[in-house]
Amino acid sequence: MTTPESPAPPAAPRDKYVDFLRALSLIVVVLWHWAFTILQWEPGGPEPTSPLGFTSGLWILTWLLQVLPLFFYIGGHVHLLSWNRARQRGVGIGAFVWRRIRALAVPALVLSGVWAVAGAVVTWAFGVDWMWRVVLLVLSPLWFLGVYLVLIALLPVALWLHRRYDVLALIWLGGAALIVDVVRFRYGVEWAGWLNMIVVWGLAHQAGFFYDRIVILPRRYDVGVLWTGLFALFGLVYSGIYPGSMVGVPGDKWSNMAPPTFVIVALLIFQIGLVEVLRPSMERVLERPGWRHVNATINRFALPLFLFHTTGMAIALGVSWWLFGTLGAKVPPDLKWWLERPIAILGPLVCTLPVLLLYNRRPRAEQSHDKSSTRRHS
Repeated sequence: MTTPESPAPPAAPRDKYVDFLRALSLIVVVLWHWAFTILQWEPGGPEPTSPLGFTSGLWILTWLLQVLPLFFYIGGHVHLLSWNRARQRGVGIGAFVWRRIRALAVPALVLSGVWAVAGAVVTWAFGVDWMWRVVLLVLSPLWFLGVYLVLIALLPVALWLHRRYDVLALIWLGGAALIVDVVRFRYGVEWAGWLNMIVVWGLAHQAGFFYDRIVILPRRYDVGVLWTGLFALFGLVYSGIYPGSMVGVPGDKWSNMAPPTFVIVALLIFQIGLVEVLRPSMERVLERPGWRHVNATINRFALPLFLFHTTGMAIALGVSWWLFGTLGAKVPPDLKWWLERPIAILGPLVCTLPVLLLYNRRPRAEQSHDKSSTRRHS
């Protein structure tokens, strides 16, 4: 027991693997949007599509590259860890939740407001009727932040379920997600599927509360979790009920993401097992000085990069249209398009960097608050 005269116990070392997974999940989403968004020009304005609809078998890659389940899982762990530390400092749950909501909501609202004003000005000044489509496309990736904010607001309920019912909370959420799918697919109640926006992502977030228990499991259990998720994915996809892709594909009757289906629960189990199997190797890599620096830099810019990556992409497309008169891509994508994918990210990256620098030049007090929040979250 610590007395007033005795020094406080040392803080637990920062989990570099958590930092890496959290940043990686956002970076993968950004790179996917930059490299694999095909923009077509329709009478009503720009319309996005995906190479998944034109390339047979490519959907299997989404089992690794659809990393939002992993992001919500890591987010649950971070929130539990942050709350435990905040509670020790005497912070109430209301203040804690509000601080977290404000930290995420303010930048997203400012970005949305700027684009809404820009869209209104361009539409009014130049009579560009399709400008609203541009604004919608730029802001559409923020949908998951909206869900994330709802889960933060529901954190008191999630914490109570965890304390009171432990693993039963996960089982009930998984069962609820499955029941929603039955009502949706068996009885044709399509609107019921949107309940899974909270149920499925809430399950992934709640699973993060068990992160520390999962980490200490013997390696054979990690392998078992991986294979359980993988077999569940194969069984659900090849049942003929669910599509194989973990992202929306043009032409598919249903999507596993909009709204999420029970398949995402299987994907979560598979990804948890995968990251735990890879943990020993990755922890050794992340201890190297060069990788520590890369990990810290990526974590510093991962969230603002996600927030502004579609803004940079829109700027890059606008510059391309202005300089070369080109906008959009050939459908279906040909060999040249595939060979250009490694360099397709350069334009959006170059156009996003100035926005990141402006974001980083916010008032010092605000940046200090963000940094202290980051330290508390890990």
